Amino acid sequence: MIETTLDISTKDGAMGTFICHPERDGPFPAVLILMDAPGIRGELRDMARRLASVGYYVLLPHLYYRAGLDAIYGPDVLEDGPERNRMRAVRTKMAIPPVMEDIGAMLNFIDAQEYAAPGLVGAHGYCMSGPYALAAAARYPDRISAAASFYGTWLVSDAEESPHLSLGKAKGELYISCAEHDDLAPLLMVEELKGLFDKSGNPGELEVYPKVHHGFAFPQRWCYDQPAAERHWERLFALYERRLKAG
Repeated sequence: MIETTLDISTKDGAMGTFICHPERDGPFPAVLILMDAPGIRGELRDMARRLASVGYYVLLPHLYYRAGLDAIYGPDVLEDGPERNRMRAVRTKMAIPPVMEDIGAMLNFIDAQEYAAPGLVGAHGYCMSGPYALAAAARYPDRISAAASFYGTWLVSDAEESPHLSLGKAKGELYISCAEHDDLAPLLMVEELKGLFDKSGNPGELEVYPKVHHGFAFPQRWCYDQPAAERHWERLFALYERRLKAG
Protein backbone atom coordinates (compact mmCIF):
# COMPACT_ATOMS: atom_id res chain seq x y z
CA MET A 1 0.00 0.00 0.00
CA ILE A 2 1.21 3.48 -0.85
CA GLU A 3 0.08 6.23 1.54
CA THR A 4 0.63 9.96 1.73
CA THR A 5 -0.93 13.05 3.25
CA LEU A 6 -0.78 16.25 1.25
CA ASP A 7 -2.60 19.52 0.71
CA ILE A 8 -5.09 19.93 -2.11
CA SER A 9 -5.52 23.57 -3.08
CA THR A 10 -9.04 24.98 -2.94
CA LYS A 11 -10.28 28.53 -3.34
CA ASP A 12 -10.42 28.75 0.47
CA GLY A 13 -7.00 27.33 1.30
CA ALA A 14 -5.13 24.07 1.61
CA MET A 15 -7.20 20.96 2.38
CA GLY A 16 -5.13 18.25 4.02
CA THR A 17 -5.98 14.91 2.42
CA PHE A 18 -4.97 11.35 3.29
CA ILE A 19 -4.45 9.33 0.11
CA CYS A 20 -3.81 5.62 -0.27
CA HIS A 21 -3.80 3.09 -3.11
CA PRO A 22 -2.27 -0.29 -3.99
CA GLU A 23 1.35 -0.49 -5.11
CA ARG A 24 0.70 -2.54 -8.26
CA ASP A 25 -1.56 -2.78 -11.30
CA GLY A 26 -2.76 0.81 -11.39
CA PRO A 27 -4.20 3.19 -12.29
CA PHE A 28 -7.18 2.73 -9.99
CA PRO A 29 -10.68 4.22 -9.91
CA ALA A 30 -10.80 7.13 -7.49
CA VAL A 31 -13.09 7.18 -4.46
CA LEU A 32 -13.74 9.97 -1.97
CA ILE A 33 -14.43 9.06 1.67
CA LEU A 34 -16.13 11.98 3.37
CA MET A 35 -15.66 12.13 7.13
CA ASP A 36 -18.26 12.07 9.88
CA ALA A 37 -18.62 14.86 12.44
CA PRO A 38 -15.82 13.73 14.83
CA GLY A 39 -13.37 14.32 12.00
CA ILE A 40 -10.18 12.76 10.71
CA ARG A 41 -8.72 10.01 12.91
CA GLY A 42 -7.04 6.62 12.69
CA GLU A 43 -10.35 4.79 12.42
CA LEU A 44 -11.19 6.60 9.17
CA ARG A 45 -7.71 6.05 7.77
CA ASP A 46 -8.12 2.33 8.41
CA MET A 47 -11.39 2.36 6.49
CA ALA A 48 -9.66 4.15 3.61
CA ARG A 49 -6.96 1.47 3.62
CA ARG A 50 -9.54 -1.32 3.53
CA LEU A 51 -11.15 0.21 0.48
CA ALA A 52 -7.82 0.88 -1.23
CA SER A 53 -6.75 -2.72 -0.68
CA VAL A 54 -9.37 -3.95 -3.16
CA GLY A 55 -8.18 -1.68 -5.93
CA TYR A 56 -9.09 1.97 -5.45
CA TYR A 57 -7.31 5.32 -5.27
CA VAL A 58 -8.83 6.65 -2.05
CA LEU A 59 -8.93 10.25 -0.86
CA LEU A 60 -9.94 11.15 2.70
CA PRO A 61 -10.10 14.98 2.92
CA HIS A 62 -10.06 17.00 6.13
CA LEU A 63 -13.29 18.92 5.55
CA TYR A 64 -12.77 21.14 8.61
CA TYR A 65 -9.67 22.74 7.10
CA ARG A 66 -11.29 26.17 6.93
CA ALA A 67 -11.31 26.22 10.74
CA GLY A 68 -7.53 25.88 10.91
CA LEU A 69 -4.92 23.29 11.74
CA ASP A 70 -6.26 22.74 15.26
CA ALA A 71 -9.63 21.44 13.99
CA ILE A 72 -8.57 17.90 14.92
CA TYR A 73 -10.26 16.42 17.93
CA GLY A 74 -9.28 13.94 20.61
CA PRO A 75 -11.01 10.73 21.70
CA ASP A 76 -13.34 12.66 24.01
CA VAL A 77 -15.05 14.35 21.08
CA LEU A 78 -18.09 12.07 21.38
CA GLU A 79 -18.57 12.81 25.08
CA ASP A 80 -20.08 15.94 26.60
CA GLY A 81 -17.21 18.28 27.27
CA PRO A 82 -14.71 20.74 25.78
CA GLU A 83 -13.68 18.62 22.78
CA ARG A 84 -17.24 18.02 21.69
CA ASN A 85 -18.10 21.69 22.12
CA ARG A 86 -15.05 22.66 20.09
CA MET A 87 -16.05 20.28 17.28
CA ARG A 88 -19.68 21.39 17.28
CA ALA A 89 -18.62 25.03 16.92
CA VAL A 90 -17.00 24.06 13.62
CA ARG A 91 -19.52 21.48 12.41
CA THR A 92 -22.51 23.78 12.82
CA LYS A 93 -20.92 26.21 10.37
CA MET A 94 -20.56 23.59 7.64
CA ALA A 95 -22.71 24.01 4.53
CA ILE A 96 -23.15 21.96 1.38
CA PRO A 97 -22.09 24.46 -1.34
CA PRO A 98 -18.53 25.04 -0.04
CA VAL A 99 -18.00 21.29 0.27
CA MET A 100 -19.15 20.91 -3.34
CA GLU A 101 -16.37 23.33 -4.29
CA ASP A 102 -13.94 21.16 -2.32
CA ILE A 103 -15.10 18.12 -4.25
CA GLY A 104 -14.54 19.99 -7.49
CA ALA A 105 -10.97 20.69 -6.37
CA MET A 106 -10.48 16.99 -5.60
CA LEU A 107 -11.77 16.01 -9.04
CA ASN A 108 -9.25 18.37 -10.63
CA PHE A 109 -6.53 16.90 -8.45
CA ILE A 110 -7.46 13.34 -9.40
CA ASP A 111 -7.21 14.17 -13.09
CA ALA A 112 -3.51 14.95 -12.67
CA GLN A 113 -2.55 11.83 -10.69
CA GLU A 114 -0.65 8.95 -12.27
CA TYR A 115 -2.19 6.28 -10.07
CA ALA A 116 -5.78 7.54 -10.41
CA ALA A 117 -7.78 6.26 -13.36
CA PRO A 118 -9.34 9.00 -15.48
CA GLY A 119 -13.07 9.45 -15.66
CA LEU A 120 -15.72 8.22 -13.27
CA VAL A 121 -15.37 8.65 -9.49
CA GLY A 122 -17.16 7.33 -6.41
CA ALA A 123 -18.04 9.19 -3.21
CA HIS A 124 -19.53 8.12 0.08
CA GLY A 125 -20.07 9.88 3.36
CA TYR A 126 -21.00 9.10 6.94
CA CYS A 127 -23.13 11.14 9.33
CA MET A 128 -22.84 14.85 8.38
CA SER A 129 -21.21 13.89 5.06
CA GLY A 130 -23.99 11.65 3.82
CA PRO A 131 -25.71 14.72 2.33
CA TYR A 132 -22.41 15.84 0.80
CA ALA A 133 -21.93 12.58 -1.10
CA LEU A 134 -25.46 12.63 -2.50
CA ALA A 135 -25.28 16.33 -3.36
CA ALA A 136 -21.98 15.72 -5.15
CA ALA A 137 -23.65 13.19 -7.44
CA ALA A 138 -26.12 15.91 -8.44
CA ARG A 139 -23.55 18.73 -8.72
CA TYR A 140 -21.13 16.60 -10.78
CA PRO A 141 -23.39 14.10 -12.58
CA ASP A 142 -20.87 13.36 -15.35
CA ARG A 143 -18.10 12.48 -12.88
CA ILE A 144 -19.70 10.95 -9.77
CA SER A 145 -21.05 7.65 -11.01
CA ALA A 146 -21.65 6.12 -7.57
CA ALA A 147 -22.51 7.83 -4.30
CA ALA A 148 -23.52 6.46 -0.93
CA SER A 149 -24.78 7.91 2.34
CA PHE A 150 -24.45 5.92 5.56
CA TYR A 151 -26.69 7.23 8.35
CA GLY A 152 -26.55 10.66 6.73
CA THR A 153 -27.97 13.45 8.86
CA TRP A 154 -30.96 15.56 7.82
CA LEU A 155 -31.11 14.40 4.23
CA VAL A 156 -34.38 16.32 3.96
CA SER A 157 -33.86 19.89 5.11
CA ASP A 158 -34.09 23.52 4.07
CA ALA A 159 -30.33 23.66 3.48
CA GLU A 160 -29.07 24.93 0.14
CA GLU A 161 -28.48 21.92 -2.14
CA SER A 162 -30.16 19.57 0.31
CA PRO A 163 -29.92 16.21 -1.48
CA HIS A 164 -33.65 15.54 -1.39
CA LEU A 165 -34.08 18.41 -3.86
CA SER A 166 -31.79 17.01 -6.53
CA LEU A 167 -32.03 13.22 -6.49
CA GLY A 168 -33.21 13.28 -10.08
CA LYS A 169 -30.13 15.20 -11.24
CA ALA A 170 -27.74 12.37 -10.40
CA LYS A 171 -26.78 10.19 -13.35
CA GLY A 172 -24.86 7.81 -11.12
CA GLU A 173 -26.27 5.14 -8.85
CA LEU A 174 -27.16 6.22 -5.31
CA TYR A 175 -27.22 4.07 -2.19
CA ILE A 176 -28.72 5.41 1.03
CA SER A 177 -28.37 3.46 4.27
CA CYS A 178 -30.30 4.59 7.33
CA ALA A 179 -30.31 3.26 10.88
CA GLU A 180 -33.59 2.28 12.48
CA HIS A 181 -32.68 4.28 15.59
CA ASP A 182 -31.33 7.70 14.63
CA ASP A 183 -32.43 11.03 16.06
CA LEU A 184 -30.53 12.78 13.25
CA ALA A 185 -32.48 10.92 10.57
CA PRO A 186 -35.84 9.98 12.12
CA LEU A 187 -37.91 7.37 10.38
CA LEU A 188 -40.58 9.87 9.34
CA MET A 189 -37.90 11.79 7.46
CA VAL A 190 -36.61 8.56 5.97
CA GLU A 191 -40.13 7.71 4.78
CA GLU A 192 -40.41 11.11 3.08
CA LEU A 193 -37.00 10.65 1.51
CA LYS A 194 -37.94 7.19 0.27
CA GLY A 195 -40.93 8.64 -1.56
CA LEU A 196 -38.76 11.26 -3.23
CA PHE A 197 -36.11 8.68 -4.06
CA ASP A 198 -38.63 6.40 -5.74
CA LYS A 199 -39.99 9.29 -7.79
CA SER A 200 -36.49 10.30 -8.91
CA GLY A 201 -36.08 7.16 -11.01
CA ASN A 202 -32.57 6.57 -9.72
CA PRO A 203 -31.53 2.90 -10.16
CA GLY A 204 -30.12 2.72 -6.64
CA GLU A 205 -31.60 1.84 -3.26
CA LEU A 206 -32.62 3.27 0.09
CA GLU A 207 -32.25 0.67 2.82
CA VAL A 208 -33.06 0.85 6.54
CA TYR A 209 -30.81 -1.32 8.71
CA PRO A 210 -32.99 -2.74 11.49
CA LYS A 211 -32.14 -2.66 15.21
CA VAL A 212 -29.04 -0.49 14.82
CA HIS A 213 -28.13 3.06 15.81
CA HIS A 214 -26.46 6.04 14.18
CA GLY A 215 -22.74 5.28 13.90
CA PHE A 216 -23.07 1.50 13.55
CA ALA A 217 -20.23 1.18 10.99
CA PHE A 218 -17.42 2.48 13.22
CA PRO A 219 -15.67 -0.17 15.36
CA GLN A 220 -14.70 2.32 18.07
CA ARG A 221 -18.23 3.60 18.68
CA TRP A 222 -20.49 2.27 21.44
CA CYS A 223 -23.14 1.51 18.81
CA TYR A 224 -20.90 -0.55 16.54
CA ASP A 225 -22.79 -3.47 15.07
CA GLN A 226 -20.55 -5.93 13.25
CA PRO A 227 -23.19 -7.56 11.01
CA ALA A 228 -24.51 -4.16 9.94
CA ALA A 229 -20.99 -2.81 9.46
CA GLU A 230 -20.08 -5.73 7.21
CA ARG A 231 -23.34 -5.28 5.30
CA HIS A 232 -22.32 -1.67 4.69
CA TRP A 233 -18.99 -2.85 3.25
CA GLU A 234 -20.75 -5.46 1.12
CA ARG A 235 -23.13 -2.86 -0.33
CA LEU A 236 -20.31 -0.36 -0.88
CA PHE A 237 -17.94 -2.80 -2.58
CA ALA A 238 -20.73 -4.01 -4.87
CA LEU A 239 -21.76 -0.45 -5.76
CA TYR A 240 -18.23 0.57 -6.69
CA GLU A 241 -17.60 -2.65 -8.55
CA ARG A 242 -20.69 -2.08 -10.71
CA ARG A 243 -20.13 1.59 -11.36
CA LEU A 244 -16.38 2.09 -11.35
CA LYS A 245 -14.88 -1.22 -12.48
CA ALA A 246 -17.42 -3.11 -14.58
CA GLY A 247 -16.79 -2.52 -18.26
